[in-house]
Amino acid sequence: MGSLDPSSNVFEAPEKTQTLINPSELLNLFKCQQKYLNFFFQNLDLSQTLSFTQTLLNAKGTIFFTGVGKSGFVAQKISQTLISLGIRSGFLSPVDALHGDIGILSNSDLLVLFSKSGNTEELLKLVPCAKAKGVFLISITSSEDNLLASLCDLNVHLPLERELCPFDLAPVTSTAIQMVFGDTVAIALMAARNLSKDEYASNHPAGKIGKSLIFKVKDVMKKQEELPVCREGDLIMDQLVELTSKGCGCLLVVDDQYHLIGTFTDGDLRRTLKASGEGIFKLTVGEMCNRNPRTIGPDAMAVEAMQKMESPPSPVQFLPVVNHQNIVIGIVTLHGLVSAGL
Repeated sequence: MGSLDPSSNVFEAPEKTQTLINPSELLNLFKCQQKYLNFFFQNLDLSQTLSFTQTLLNAKGTIFFTGVGKSGFVAQKISQTLISLGIRSGFLSPVDALHGDIGILSNSDLLVLFSKSGNTEELLKLVPCAKAKGVFLISITSSEDNLLASLCDLNVHLPLERELCPFDLAPVTSTAIQMVFGDTVAIALMAARNLSKDEYASNHPAGKIGKSLIFKVKDVMKKQEELPVCREGDLIMDQLVELTSKGCGCLLVVDDQYHLIGTFTDGDLRRTLKASGEGIFKLTVGEMCNRNPRTIGPDAMAVEAMQKMESPPSPVQFLPVVNHQNIVIGIVTLHGLVSAGL
């Protein structure tokens, strides 16, 4: 048997031709989707939408959502949005409902069924079982004269010109209008319930939204032994350890009663050293400190501190925290705010 030439490329895979997206075709797709979404907005029945929104607002029990496939994902998302607004809601899998989960429904609840066609088999099977529990049923569909709409107590028709899919099959436009519809109704409910920022934040305590609305300066500031303090008569060179060891990048210059006199930063140290040379050994902190620093109160919102640090004429990395008597009670740093997730 003859040997193969090691340099032979007989086993090399043929080069694949790279497929590129056509920019004009991509732009045209976005324009088409915009056109289809505009069709929805221009033809949505406001009276149906108002009845739906009012029914949800007046709900005595829990507002459940259900759907199959992509419509099911939309239903879950809208349910989660309502929950974040403090509205009792939940997602009910139509399959699991028929195997015991329907037990969660009561006659004071609403069940909103999302279906593009209105003929989804799993939802049609669920309807009579939910009716037997006394639940008020609402269908959200996009096809005319569908079976689900005829079986429910209320129907909202979401006008759909066609799917963006070239085969008019993949649910990409229908799910987009379902999402837009549901989220817009959610915000209408939010306004009708007069939900305050504080109430909204209380439902998002771990996220940036909640932290920006809940956290106050006193919650994130350094205090007591963590404060880099000195007196105005202290020599600059004697305070280098205090300046560098507390991780604030500054000194808070105070009097004997802890009234704030000014601040001295590591930037001030560099500038003083450059200007004074060896003379820095004789200079006191009070001679070179900034006697008009930006400050903030302990009850101000932490996000306000962030804004104050970034405001003109130039950003700063910290704010002394003082009470109404100008007594230093803490310091808030940019690093501390970022670490807190703000």
